[in-house]
Amino acid sequence: MITINNKNLEYKIVGVSNNEINKNICTKPGSVTFISETKTYYLVIKKDLMSSLRQLKLGLSSFVKNIKGDTNIDFQSIVELLEGVKKEIVFNVICDVVLFETHNFISYKKDLKHKDYKINIECSNNMSALLKENILKNKYVNYARDLQDFPPNIGTSDFYGNKLLNDASKIEGLEVSILKNKKLRELDMNLVLAVNQGSNHEANVVVMEYNNNPNDKKIALVGKGICFDTGGYDLKPSAFIEGMKFDMTGAAIVMSIAMALAEAKAKINFVAVGLFTDNKIGQKAVLPESIIKSMNGLTVEINNTDAEGRLVLADGITYAIREKQADVVYDIATLTGATAMALGESASGVFTEFDEMWKQLHKAAAYTTERFWRLPIFDEHKEQVQNDSILADLTNSCNKGPGGSTAAAFLTFFAENKKFLHIDCSRVVRVGLKGQGYIVKTMFELLKNN
Repeated sequence: MITINNKNLEYKIVGVSNNEINKNICTKPGSVTFISETKTYYLVIKKDLMSSLRQLKLGLSSFVKNIKGDTNIDFQSIVELLEGVKKEIVFNVICDVVLFETHNFISYKKDLKHKDYKINIECSNNMSALLKENILKNKYVNYARDLQDFPPNIGTSDFYGNKLLNDASKIEGLEVSILKNKKLRELDMNLVLAVNQGSNHEANVVVMEYNNNPNDKKIALVGKGICFDTGGYDLKPSAFIEGMKFDMTGAAIVMSIAMALAEAKAKINFVAVGLFTDNKIGQKAVLPESIIKSMNGLTVEINNTDAEGRLVLADGITYAIREKQADVVYDIATLTGATAMALGESASGVFTEFDEMWKQLHKAAAYTTERFWRLPIFDEHKEQVQNDSILADLTNSCNKGPGGSTAAAFLTFFAENKKFLHIDCSRVVRVGLKGQGYIVKTMFELLKNN
């Protein structure tokens, strides 16, 4: 539980830059020392190669994990140590860390016990609205984390479809529907169906629609929801199978953003499309070198069945544009190993040909402190996607070149001249086998006043 200005709590955490107060304070940047005599935690933030915000995040995370009881946070002492950082951003970071670390995450352990302490921020009363917003958006960061963390034997496409329908239907103004295989066939969403062929569960394309700004543009959010990715007939080696339950993260993020915006009653029109299916191997699974006609009429040669994410996204983008009249499209996906190799766990890759979309995202990310890095889509990447198949309009996997860029280039063929931005978040969205709910905050900030 997080509050503001409830001062009568047992413990306190203050920010310091050295150990002048007590020589027992560890002065390592980002460290936290508890002094029992004063019932006070001392968080060290000082000039260092490590940024002050990172010191704050690491120190607060350590504090919350080792908390001894109800604690006040001396906000002003921390703000004074973060020169040049707006106090609203400092406040956001404190809320983010506390709400992240105190979340009762998905677990199947028999005797797991959760700590339930009060954490209070001592600050001015004009932060109450900001606290309310932080609680809302972090509610859906944690919701996305929970969706990510379900084990694959539980987190099937049917499970996610039913759960999201049930949860989202409770939010006023948010319309929710599910497209299963019969409807997908009627819509000619053949790329989704091709990926789903080897699964023993139907695809569940979850559609959330919200209209709260008459006569304004409609935003599309499209998320890759591969509940488990074996690679299909282009089977992944065992070292790369680990963590493939997280291949539905894009859809988890998109659904969570949509629910947060609707609950906040944002002045926006959007359609959110979460494309949930498996990519499995079996006698019915799609074969390499198959040619499939997409929803927008382009034929695609499937040269690699492990490049399935861009297939479901392609039909999802077409659906948002043609069936829901979207004017602007954002897609989010754990799409390529190439982008993961380029950026590691440091940032999400962003691909767009629209400078203004990148600038707006970059500005929102500066406020949320999540990190994104722009990567290119060159004409050569588009030409490769077209020319690497002799028999079809496009290939889903080029013979050479940067995989992240050619994957993004593939998706541009389905954007139909709409403003389009693709986020590839393969490694930042989880730490080990724990989901992080990354990107929810930034997209919420970007779109809440769109």
